[in-house]
Amino acid sequence: MGMTEAKYPDDWPDIDTVLYDRSVKVFRSVKRLLGVNIELHAESQPEQGDIFLFNHFSRFETFVPQFLIYQRTGAYSCAIASSQFFEQDTALARYLKSVGVFPHDHPRLFPMLAAQILRGRKVIIFPEGGMVKDRDVMDAEGHYSVFSRTSGKRRKHHTGPAVLAQGLEAFKTTVRNAYCNKEHHRLLQWQEELHLDGLDRLLMAALKPTLIVPANITFYPIRSSQNWLQQGVELFAERLTPRQTEELLIEGNILLKETDMDVRMGKPVNPCAVWHWWNRYVLDWLAPNFTSLDKLFALHSAPGSLKQRLLGRYFRKCANATRDQYMADIYALVTVNLSHLASSLIMDCIAKGQRKIGKERFYTALYIAVRRLQEKDRINLHRSLNRCDEYIDLIDGRSRRFEHFICLAKESALLTEDAHHYHFEEKLCAEYDLDAIRLENLIAVYCNEVAPVRDVREVLGQSLQDCDRLDRARLAAWRLEDEHRALAEERRHYQAPRFDDINRLESADADPSPFFLQPEQSGNAGILLIHGLLASPAEVRDYGEHLVQQGYTVLAVRLKGHGTSPYALRDQRWEDWYASVRRGFNILRLFCDRITAVGFSTGGALALKLAAERGQEMAGVVALSLPIKFNNPAFRLLPLLHRTNRVVEWVSTYDGVKPFIQNATEHPHINYTHVPVRSLDQLRQLIEHLDGCLPGISIPALIIYGDQDPVVSPKSAAALMDRPGPGGVAEKRGGPDGQARLHP
Repeated sequence: MGMTEAKYPDDWPDIDTVLYDRSVKVFRSVKRLLGVNIELHAESQPEQGDIFLFNHFSRFETFVPQFLIYQRTGAYSCAIASSQFFEQDTALARYLKSVGVFPHDHPRLFPMLAAQILRGRKVIIFPEGGMVKDRDVMDAEGHYSVFSRTSGKRRKHHTGPAVLAQGLEAFKTTVRNAYCNKEHHRLLQWQEELHLDGLDRLLMAALKPTLIVPANITFYPIRSSQNWLQQGVELFAERLTPRQTEELLIEGNILLKETDMDVRMGKPVNPCAVWHWWNRYVLDWLAPNFTSLDKLFALHSAPGSLKQRLLGRYFRKCANATRDQYMADIYALVTVNLSHLASSLIMDCIAKGQRKIGKERFYTALYIAVRRLQEKDRINLHRSLNRCDEYIDLIDGRSRRFEHFICLAKESALLTEDAHHYHFEEKLCAEYDLDAIRLENLIAVYCNEVAPVRDVREVLGQSLQDCDRLDRARLAAWRLEDEHRALAEERRHYQAPRFDDINRLESADADPSPFFLQPEQSGNAGILLIHGLLASPAEVRDYGEHLVQQGYTVLAVRLKGHGTSPYALRDQRWEDWYASVRRGFNILRLFCDRITAVGFSTGGALALKLAAERGQEMAGVVALSLPIKFNNPAFRLLPLLHRTNRVVEWVSTYDGVKPFIQNATEHPHINYTHVPVRSLDQLRQLIEHLDGCLPGISIPALIIYGDQDPVVSPKSAAALMDRPGPGGVAEKRGGPDGQARLHP
């Protein structure tokens, strides 16, 4: 017996289920304290699969698959760890043994794992071997391999999972043959060796196909900033190695900050799918010779007769084919996020010799890529790329996730920027050690992760070309569709039962969708319609129909939080309303060069802000019933009520003393009948913000008030004109019925 064999006993302890259950409870408690959001994307794979394969990027992820599988199925899982954990009889080594962890170099590793699967356990394997920190798994020819620390060279992925699955299938074939041949003594022998309750358990296991489930773990975002874990360790350690520092920085941020961990399982792989009929014939022929799992797995390591050597050679060939299949599946299951797309675009530009990219071109290419990838069923997009709220402002360069990506790239000295371009630094092209690249060049790491996904590469390349030639109507159609999707998503979210106390009292049934109208002969003049607080685009629908008959192209925006639920409105800031206006203006710009913004009430304030910000691109602005002064004196108490609500929210779980007040609207089929106090405070902040905007308006401005408006006092006109005002024309015009008459 060699030295390697003497390191371990022939057998290994079975799983201590009590300790395993306790460990799962501890992990569940620790998970609540961590900043990582774990989400499993799987259908029936956890129940069907026997061998689960995962890519390997951090140490933390090695604990997660067992937890997820147990949580989903109640099944116990075995895993493989480096032999260094078992070199001494430590508390950690004893714990690992008790919860189903096996050393990678145990001479009976495959027979022991196969026995566990036959008992109903799952096996978790990381076929890359070690952590692939650079995510670099594919060469220029599209072949998969990883860097080996041991040899200092690249190598193919391990075939161990395929060998294990094939050996199991061979053993199951042997069991079925023994049953058909009524070799009862052999069946009893195997039942006893495997510690099964009865022969029926053995036969059921033999009838079930051995399935390999490829799975991918994707972290987003990846950060490299300082964290308290790394700082705390440094207090007690005289000196950390570069490798330790890197892992504490990257993996500490994964654990301690808001990070999404998407675990995605693919279609199970059947190792028998690559078997030839000849393979099955020889296996049936040799079945009587295989009296144990050890003899079956010896086909790979030490075959005996010529027939066994031939079968073993064919098994190795099949194992390679199975390995290639499950590795391709693992890498194709990556959850694609915005950092992947931005990084891949940057590295593609560098490969083409481009050292900078225009900002507007970059934003547009990313937006086009997102929309095109949404249409591909084979691509697994991160939820942020399917939620309008997350990407809808991307084309204007205002995406929160994109801004985070750019900040990280600039902090790492990978990018610089001026007013119109992002510039790529030399550091992006440098070579890095495996333990440095996650700190020094996360753009390369992100790019490498999606390099195996051909559709992503093709779509990104096409999107960059389409920036210059994409039909404006197509781009506008996508953006308008996003506005409708945003409405649907908001409505779906705020229809939850917890919002029923207010929702069930609402009566608005008019269509709140934004709308776009074009005259039969489109001109160059457009009107951007902006509805008021509590209303929706339905408020201006008739007026829009009138305008289009006059030859104007009309777009009516929906301010975020309107047309769904008062709770949705309560959760928005005035900046969110203005973002809706800005998006509408940018859509209308694709059709018209001369745009006039027409806003009603709160929409008027937003229209004036737009005129101050984008006046050089506008023909004029109209604000009707801008709410500066109110007829109801009770409105003066609203700031006090809002502050009281804030205090109550801070000291309790309640939403405030009075989070909503009733609204006796003249149009209950359009307007909310409950006003969020928080939204009225946002309106106050918006009006105050206008003080600094009005002097910047240099285009014609028409301000209109009705002298019989039941809500907004016409004294608002004088109050507005007393402020530093628009540089254009301001006019008060009222009709005998108190309604403003506007003729564009």
